[in-house]
Amino acid sequence: MKLISAIIKPFKLDDVREALSEVGVNGITITEVKGFGRQKGHTEMYRGAEYVVDFLPKIKVEIACSDEMVDVIIESIIKVANTGKIGDGKIFVSPLERVIRIRTGEYDENAL
Repeated sequence: MKLISAIIKPFKLDDVREALSEVGVNGITITEVKGFGRQKGHTEMYRGAEYVVDFLPKIKVEIACSDEMVDVIIESIIKVANTGKIGDGKIFVSPLERVIRIRTGEYDENAL
C-alpha cells in the first residue's frame, strides 16, 4: 500500500478530483496548505507599503491506495494538474504500513 500526496494549484482541484474518480479512486483527503518552492512568492502592495508574500496557497490531495494503482493515479494527476508553468506542484509517494477502518475494524487493503 502507498500514500500519494500531491501538492497542486487550487484551481486544479475539481479537475484532479474528476480524473481520480474516473480511474476508480473512491476516497481522497484535501487540505488547504501554503508553501513555496522555485516559485518563491510575489510582492504585493498594501496601504502604500510593499511586502513579500512568501507562502502561496496550494491544495494537498492525499490518496491511500494499493501498490497496483500508484502509476495510474500519478499519471491521472499529472495529466490534469499540469499547466506547464512554474508552481504546478509535486507528487510524493510513501509506503503505507497500516490502514484500519475504525467502523468495521478491517485492516490494510480491506480498509481502503
